[in-house]
Amino acid sequence: MGRFRRGLGMSYQTESVLTVIGTVVGALLFMTLLNHLWPRERRRIHNDLIGWQLSVLGTTYAVILGFMLFTVWTTFGAAAVNSDLEADSALSVFRVAEALPEPQRTQLQNLSRAYVDSVLNNEWPQMSRGETPERTSTIATDMWKATLSAQVTSPTQINAQDHELTHVSELTKYRLTRIVQSADRLPGVLWCVLLIGGILTISSACMFGSESRSLQTVQVFSFSLLIALSLVAIADIHRPFRGVVHVEDYPFRRAQQIMNTW
Repeated sequence: MGRFRRGLGMSYQTESVLTVIGTVVGALLFMTLLNHLWPRERRRIHNDLIGWQLSVLGTTYAVILGFMLFTVWTTFGAAAVNSDLEADSALSVFRVAEALPEPQRTQLQNLSRAYVDSVLNNEWPQMSRGETPERTSTIATDMWKATLSAQVTSPTQINAQDHELTHVSELTKYRLTRIVQSADRLPGVLWCVLLIGGILTISSACMFGSESRSLQTVQVFSFSLLIALSLVAIADIHRPFRGVVHVEDYPFRRAQQIMNTW
């Protein structure tokens, strides 16, 4: 789907809108075809069975949708918090370096600036395209080397080196977590459950033998619209660094601004 979208120059918003429209139109066309092949008057005698089936399917599917929305939103929030912590760690490396001797002081501050610049200018666009960023890994390694090579003598410098090692360690941990979060995807089996459950639920709504054609049309339209919107929301949010709803790079821009005005 991603390659197809890029090939057509489609944005995430356009894809989402087309998905919702396609789902609703498809449901209404299926209802129209079903009414032609199996008239509502003949289905009315089966309403008790169809209603029971729709009730069970609807309740089960609502629970599944609610659980999946909660899960992907929790994951999205964790990715946002992790990015904030990573930016704070990069800023802490920059600040604590002030207490270290030269040349490590200047090296670590320059490396902190380079790290934040690389995240903003290279890695964030890469993650938005679904690519795995690697550039900051080298910068983080250079931070380790610079911190460990510092020739500390005074108690203040020794304490600063200990804190610097802690911040570099945290920065590395948060970076690895961000990479994993950017590459994480909802398992295919769960998408099968969501899609098949949606098809079965909408189909059951279409089979109900309503006396009013207008009322049935409104019901199927509302059902399919709600399900389509829920699936689009799950598809967008489960990719924290891609799509219409994504983790912003504001923490790194804030860190960059503080470093440039230090």
